[in-house]
Amino acid sequence: MTNIQTYQMLIDGAWVDASDGALFESINPTNGQVWSRVPEATADDVDRAVQAAHRAFTTGPWAKMTPTERGKCLRRLAELLADKSEDLGRTESVDTGKMLKETRWQAKYIAEFFQFYAGCADKISGETLPIDKPDMFVFTKREPLGVVAAVVPWNSQLFLVAVKIGPALAAGNTVVLKASEHASGAMLEFGRLIEDAGFPPGVVNIVTGHGDPCGRVLTSHPLVARISFTGGPNAARHVLENSKQNFAEVSLELGGKSPFIVFDDANIESAVNASIAGIFGATGQSCVAGSRLYLHEDIADEFLERMIGMARKIRIGDPLDEDTQMGPLCTKGQLDHIKRVVSQAQDEGGTILTGGKQPADLGGLFYEPTIIDCPRQDLQIVDTELFGPVLSVQRFKTEDEVIALANDTKHGLAAGIFTRDSARSLRMANAVRAGIVWVNTYRVVSPIAEFGGVKGSGYGRESGFQAMYDYTRPKTIWINTSDEPMANPFVMR
Repeated sequence: MTNIQTYQMLIDGAWVDASDGALFESINPTNGQVWSRVPEATADDVDRAVQAAHRAFTTGPWAKMTPTERGKCLRRLAELLADKSEDLGRTESVDTGKMLKETRWQAKYIAEFFQFYAGCADKISGETLPIDKPDMFVFTKREPLGVVAAVVPWNSQLFLVAVKIGPALAAGNTVVLKASEHASGAMLEFGRLIEDAGFPPGVVNIVTGHGDPCGRVLTSHPLVARISFTGGPNAARHVLENSKQNFAEVSLELGGKSPFIVFDDANIESAVNASIAGIFGATGQSCVAGSRLYLHEDIADEFLERMIGMARKIRIGDPLDEDTQMGPLCTKGQLDHIKRVVSQAQDEGGTILTGGKQPADLGGLFYEPTIIDCPRQDLQIVDTELFGPVLSVQRFKTEDEVIALANDTKHGLAAGIFTRDSARSLRMANAVRAGIVWVNTYRVVSPIAEFGGVKGSGYGRESGFQAMYDYTRPKTIWINTSDEPMANPFVMR
């Protein structure tokens, strides 16, 4: 018990407990043991955080800093993040079960996102307008929105923090981050870097707790101007309902069920490797996981033989072990959900080609890499996001057929296409309804490229320079340059 970490929240530049002292426990999914305790924020705690962010935006030092000065704070944060990537990665791995190799690399790489937005801070500008009125000089400037509520899930949390608060801070906003109740540790450790980077108190606040009251009070607070939410569709519906109270601008990233399409002319080795990475990387706990595999019938058998062979050799175990290739799931709820849906897929006619169960020799929340041959598109598993290492497979004959199958979904975040035919790759990229399309590659990101979905995968975009505009609004300014008095308003000429 003495090894259990007890965290505090970051509010107005101070580390604080919940006002009523309440805590909840976080479980290490590798061994099922409690490893940390986290404050359960009250409604008053959330209000204090939003009020602090509002003061920092309106009257604090942050409000008076130039865009270049804001960029310098972000640049220092990037440098600290790169230096602390090992420690941050280890905390995230213990808290979520994600591979240390991945979390350590991701913590280091997202420093590039903060460097990118540090450079963007003084690059956003308005324009002069060729107005149709004489003696008028009219121009626009872009101004920050105010307090941003950023709601971040446990998976890839540091990446999602970067793509939310990077542009928000660069544009001059202030932020209240809500960490996931399933794994808050890495974000709270990240908060220490905010202090060290020199951000004034209240510019970034971090609260922890469950959807009610923490998430509800945050997303409905009258001083919140924008909500950036990443999570599931059910929680998103609550966010939208809450935003009716404050009319905040809202962006949603809600996950997906991404099609991974392989044509008969594809490089099979490359496509198999990409599909393995796309579904079993991060134990399938990725919003862009390529969890629907569509194989041209002429290469399906060869492809599956190779893929099944590789899947069966994946080393499952402790995510802190450098030799491990796949760690546990983060929560018991995920594991139970996967078991139910896989069982139902079998009842509906699906065939498990490999996996389909928990490893017998491991405790914790582990699940084997699983591939299920699905005879029909209407199996529930084909359009249900499992957030785990489970792949549904179907075969196709023609391009038109696979386009229809790929688009027959309520989701629309990402897609993968493997073909050596350049004309076909462009046709497919245009035809598939998804916010991101990877051709002959998969699951790559960059601070320069926008990220987001369509349909049930949400709306709005993160990353890229365009995100700067999403965290600002234009103000139009008219200046009369004439020395003549304004005309009598009751005399029309």
